Amino acid sequence: MPTVTSLDRVRLRLYGAHEIRLHFGGISRQRVYQLTSRTDFPEPVADLAQGKVWLADEVEAWRAARQAVIVKHRRQ
Repeated sequence: MPTVTSLDRVRLRLYGAHEIRLHFGGISRQRVYQLTSRTDFPEPVADLAQGKVWLADEVEAWRAARQAVIVKHRRQ
């Protein structure tokens, strides 16, 4: 197992509700709530006083997977 020193840092990109709104093209706060309440939406990594936060990579991957399904259904 690699040794971690105090100088090692990990940069995490996080999305709150506002960033999710922007990432999805300016959707409403209600729509953000609907999406983040879905059972297939990524789990938040923290629930802070100002709201939940998600890993940006997981949210982006979830969106990409859903878009692929939508495109596939439109072609049929």
